[in-house]
Order: sequence, then structure tokens, then C-alpha cells
Amino acid sequence: MPSGLAERGKRWLPLVPAAIYLAFRGFGVIVLAISSPHGLLDRLTAWDGLWYLKIAAHGYDLGPVLDAQGHLNPFTPRAFFAGYPLLTQGLSAWLGIGLVPASLLVSAISGVVAAYGLARLGRIVRGGSPRAGYLLVALFAAAPMGVVLSMAYTEALFCALAVWALVGVLEERWLLAGVCCACAGLVRSTALALALAVGLAALVCLLRRGTARPAAALLLAPVGLAGYLWWTGLRVRPDAGLADQLRTWPDLEWQGWLTKFDGGLATWNFLRSAVVSPTGMTVLTAGVIIGALVLLAVALARRIEWPLVVYAAAVLVLCLGSSGLMHAKPRLLLPAFTLLVPVAIGLSNRRPGTAVLTVCGIAVLSAWFGAYALTVWHYAI
Repeated sequence: MPSGLAERGKRWLPLVPAAIYLAFRGFGVIVLAISSPHGLLDRLTAWDGLWYLKIAAHGYDLGPVLDAQGHLNPFTPRAFFAGYPLLTQGLSAWLGIGLVPASLLVSAISGVVAAYGLARLGRIVRGGSPRAGYLLVALFAAAPMGVVLSMAYTEALFCALAVWALVGVLEERWLLAGVCCACAGLVRSTALALALAVGLAALVCLLRRGTARPAAALLLAPVGLAGYLWWTGLRVRPDAGLADQLRTWPDLEWQGWLTKFDGGLATWNFLRSAVVSPTGMTVLTAGVIIGALVLLAVALARRIEWPLVVYAAAVLVLCLGSSGLMHAKPRLLLPAFTLLVPVAIGLSNRRPGTAVLTVCGIAVLSAWFGAYALTVWHYAI
């Protein structure tokens, strides 16, 4: 290659993670737009997106709304964490744009930030490389139900914070890990898995090396999640004790969405029904669940860094160990992106053409899956 072209290529190299992510997500959005009879914005802001937009516009005092028990409950909106609607509200005011474009812009920016974190993660893990990092970005953007990364949902924002927290752990940049983990706790309850991984890694480093630096991550990791749970309990049960206040959010999840931790009983019953009475979406959802478990086994067998395995395993426990809408599991499994690390490393060792064809094939299936879930099957997210 002529030196001029080589220099020009190096100049554009920093844009590669963003370009890969936006290309794959853009393809998914185009497929959704073609498939949606009600318009693209209607689908990108559907379901939980409407709740986040209402909270961004009016705060949590939305008046009594019907919960899953059929009761009027003024506290139901507090089951949604405050981080995403606050960012949406702030960006809307700063740029002078509506809440809908602001919410989608938060998701788009967060997705790009996550892409750079994934590219770095794929490079620094054992057996990693720049190519593995780029493939990790592509696999994440093309994951089943990856369409929610482009919606008014919290997945993109949470994953951006989670991946940089894990990068901080692997690079022993403990302040970065702690701050990102604390912020993730303001976005969604999955931060419990992240706090566990970051906290354990910091504690192990603290005990082994006797240095005080990991203490920053150990102290900061649970602050955001514990703070939001306490704040919610304080608003709903101001006269209760601290323990009861911290249990308020799980109670709201049960009252509002019939979701609670049951040790995996609901998921097991769902998988059994997928075998006994299979339907299209049921089989696809069951396939994603089983695929995630297989990838966890692969991650253990390939011995990827243990904090990444702990994080992914904890996400799976929280997701598959809870009841609720089973067809939402593919979306709820998106934060377990570290399961894709051994896949990305394996593909990076294949011929470039094989790797490209593989991720493009996955992207096509993912785009169809997301469009089908949002336009045909109305209870999938």
C-alpha cells in the first residue's frame, strides 16, 4: 500500500468502532422502518419508552396508574430508574429539542460510547486483538433484540457505563470502574451484577497487593444502585426502616409488572412450554436463552478474565432467575455482552471473509427478529 494511503487509513482508524456500530444499528433501524405500518418513531418510543418520556416530561408524579394487579398506584412509575429520563430531559433543554429526539440521541451517543469500550475490551482481554475488538462491536450491535439499543430504552446507556467499568477493572483504573458502576446504578437494576463484579475484583486486588487504590471502586460501585433504591423507598415509605425502604423497588416491580426473583422457576416453565407447545416467537426466545447459557459455558471453558465471567453470570441469574414477560428476556440479556468475547476472539482468528459473512448474517437475522418483535409480536420487549 502506498505510504499516503497508509497514513490516510491511520487517520480514519479512530472512527472505526463508531462506523461499525452505526452501520449495523442503522441497518436494523432501516429494516424496522420498512416493516412498521405505524411509523418508525412510534416503534422506537414504544412500551417502556413511553414511560421514560413521561417521566422526563413530568417527573415521577404522574398520578395514579393501573398496575398489574388492577389497582390504581401512584408509585408505579418509580420502578423506572431516573438516570435515563434525567439525561433525556437535560439534553432536550440544552439543545432546545423535543424529548423524543433527545431520548433517541441519548441512546445513539451511548451506543457509540459503548462501541469504543467494546473495541478496547476486545483488544485488552487475554487472546484479544484490534480485530477482535471490532468484531465484538459488530456482534453487540447485531445481537438479538439489539434494536432496543436504538430505542428510547436504557440498554445502550447502561451497556456504555458497564463496558467502561469493566475496562477499568481489567486495566486497574479503579476510579473509572467505580464511577461508571455508580452511574450505572442510576440507570437500571442490572447494576447489581456490575457492582458484584467490580466490587469482587477490587476486593481481590486490595487483598493481594495491599494497595489502597482499589478501595475507590469498592466503595463507589454500589452507591448509585443503593442510593436510588433508598430514595425510592423514602418517597414511597417515608416512615419505614431502611431495610423496608430498600425492598420497596422490588415490591413495585411485582405490583406493576408481576416480576420478582423466583430462582428461575418461571423461565424453566417457559422453556418446557416451548418444547410442548412451540410457537414462532416462543421458540426464538427459548433459543436466545439457551444460547446465552451455552455462551456462558464457552466463556468458562475459554477462561476469559474472571470478572467478565462473574458479570455475565450475574446478569443471567438476575434475568433468567426472575418471572415477568418471558419474551422480553432477549432484551434483558443484552447487558451480558461479555459472553460475546470468546466468539469475537474466535472469529478474529478466522479468515476476514468468514468473519465478515458471519457477523453480517447475524445482523440480518437480528434485524428481522427486532422488526418482527416490534411490529408483529406485540409483547416482546
